Amino acid sequence: MQKAVVYSSTNTYDTLNELTDHTKTVWLVFHGIGYLSRYFIRLFQELNPQENYIIAPQAPSKYYKNDGFKNIGASWLTRENTQSETKNILNYIDAVIASENIPDHINLVVLGYSQGVSIASRWVASRKIDCNALVIISGGFPKELDKEDFTFLDKDTPIIHIVGEKDPYFDPDKVIAEKIRVQEILPQIQYRTHPGGHELNIKSLHNIF
Repeated sequence: MQKAVVYSSTNTYDTLNELTDHTKTVWLVFHGIGYLSRYFIRLFQELNPQENYIIAPQAPSKYYKNDGFKNIGASWLTRENTQSETKNILNYIDAVIASENIPDHINLVVLGYSQGVSIASRWVASRKIDCNALVIISGGFPKELDKEDFTFLDKDTPIIHIVGEKDPYFDPDKVIAEKIRVQEILPQIQYRTHPGGHELNIKSLHNIF
């Protein structure tokens, strides 16, 4: 018989730059499988440090990436206990946001890369986060989400979907089918590409507003 208990847990997250009176945009960014947040957040160093403050939550499930037991990666979710794990992760993100105390007048961009797309979109949908932009990069949109989950968003809220033209994980036909599906859920979605592969290309994030 499998049982469950509730207990308190501690997890880290990383930030880049400082949240000041000059900050215009806060980026809540979710890394892909195999990353640690402290490395993922470095991809955003090109953004203007006076105007942009980046928050990178850390996926809780860490593991050794190779037989040498040297490099460490992390994963957000697996097929095992997905519902309860998702609930735990969303509660953790709530705690991160509460800790940061972001002023209401600052733009909030929620960004998910690869596996992080599933977390970013689920958090926005479940918590009814009226963000200023939602960015989906090289990741699949959760199957259980539908149009009704996003009716709270303003129809002019930028929703950006970005994929590399040489991404080995995306079959062109599947990309087209996914575009059609997601566009039915988020009609205002904009599609962008970059010339690389399965990666976050910071230049593709310019002019999202």
